[in-house]
This record gives sequence, structure tokens and C-alpha cells, in this order.
Amino acid sequence: MKDATLPIGVFDSGYGGLTILHGIRQLLPQYDYLYLGDNARAPYGPRSFDVVYEFTRQAVLRLFEMGCHLVILGCNTASAKALRSIQQNDLPKWDPSRRVLGVIRPTAEVIGTLTDSRHVGVLATEGTIKSESYNLEIKKLYPDIKVSGVACPFWVPLVEYNEADSPGADYFVKKRIDQLMSLDPKIDAVILGCTHYPLLMPKIKKYMYPGVRIVPQGEYVAQSLKDYLHRHADLEQRCSKGGSTRYLTTENPEVFRDHAQIFLHEPVEVENITLA
Repeated sequence: MKDATLPIGVFDSGYGGLTILHGIRQLLPQYDYLYLGDNARAPYGPRSFDVVYEFTRQAVLRLFEMGCHLVILGCNTASAKALRSIQQNDLPKWDPSRRVLGVIRPTAEVIGTLTDSRHVGVLATEGTIKSESYNLEIKKLYPDIKVSGVACPFWVPLVEYNEADSPGADYFVKKRIDQLMSLDPKIDAVILGCTHYPLLMPKIKKYMYPGVRIVPQGEYVAQSLKDYLHRHADLEQRCSKGGSTRYLTTENPEVFRDHAQIFLHEPVEVENITLA
């Protein structure tokens, strides 16, 4: 077992988690990674809590079966709707030594250092906004911060259909930023609460109000993971270090390959699996 590959798992409903994986690999290139995209059943955003929990549970269990001792939910919707239930209900039965982490907590932890006005905005999918997960996590850590959120239903399709740089994207990006800032003009930091949104960064920067800091998640999740592994040496030692990355999808591998290049700007080899 000593020579086995025991990768760090990264799960997303689709492609957005690739931005999280990219940030993690930039900071921690020495580890092996296993990325699983449930593209056949994406998007998760409009789905109910129960459905997202069941789908995420299936994916995490599969990654555990494939050798992962640590799984990152690189998906805001899964982190919002499934993480707590998996941590509290499933891990004690499956294997208490394994861990599942999300992407909302790391961003919430740093936001207090990124706002002076103590007014923070969140741009995310409908599911993440309705869950109020960012509000809850930030309030736990920083009770003085006011959080306002706006759902951006067309932003993910703009990215996945490779329209992020198109003139048509301007309308949808400007509309949601204006909507958010009209809710609270004192906002001075905006969290991009969906892993697709960094690919819209040129448009977001173009229309974001002066003096407002844009907070993508990738670098903060990566730093949080580095700190976590440092604090949990027993878990860190179980993660293999071959610098490899393996990609799995529940969709057609060719479709995944084409979309992945939008996020990673490099060709990838992909395998198809089924979840149930």
C-alpha cells in the first residue's frame, strides 16, 4: 500500500472546480490529484438540497473508493447544500479518519481582512445565494459584517459556451453588479461565489465599482488547504506525492476535454465513469 497512489480528490458538478484545482496545483504541485466532474447531471445550482446532497454523497464515496483520504468540494453549491450533512452524517460511518472540505469556509475566513467598510457582497448561483451559506459562515466569524448577495443565472452558461469575452456578456455582468451595489452602496469587497466566475474576470473588473475589491476563491482555498495539511500531518502523510492529475467525468470525455481547455488552457486526458 505504501507505493499506491492516494490522491487528493477534487469534486465539482461540472467544470468550475477546475479553477479551484488550478489554484491548488499552483501552490501545492507535489501532490497527486483526482478531479471528478459530474457533468452529466450539472448544473447543481437549481436542484434541491436533498438531490445535491445525494449526488455529492455518491461522488465523495466514489473518490474514497479510488483511494482519496481527503476530498475538496470545489463547488459552491455542493459546499452549501451537502458538505455539513456529509461531515456530520456520513464520515463517521464511512471512515472517521477521512476528510471532506468545502470552498465557502476558506473565503469566509479571509474576508474580514479584505473589507474596511464591513459591507461585503456575494455574486453566486441561485442555489448558493438561497442557501445563505456565505452569510452564515461570515456571520459566525465576523458578526459585524453585513453581507448582501445576488444570483447570476446566466454567468455559468456564458463561461461554458465560451462566450465570456463576447460583447453579449457585458450586459449580464453589468446588470448583476449594478443590482448588487444598489442593494448596498457601502460594499467594498465582492466574493465571486462560483468557481466559473474567475473566467469572467475581465468583464467583472470592467464594471465593478471603483474601490471595490474582487475576491475569487482559488488562491484562498489553496492557502487554506496548505495550512490544513500542515496542521494534520497524519492526513498529509497519506497523500501521495507524484505531481500527477487524473480527470474523471460522468459526461462524454470529448465534451469534457473541450470545455476543460477553457479553464486550464492545456490539453487533458479524461476518463468516463458513472455515479449512482
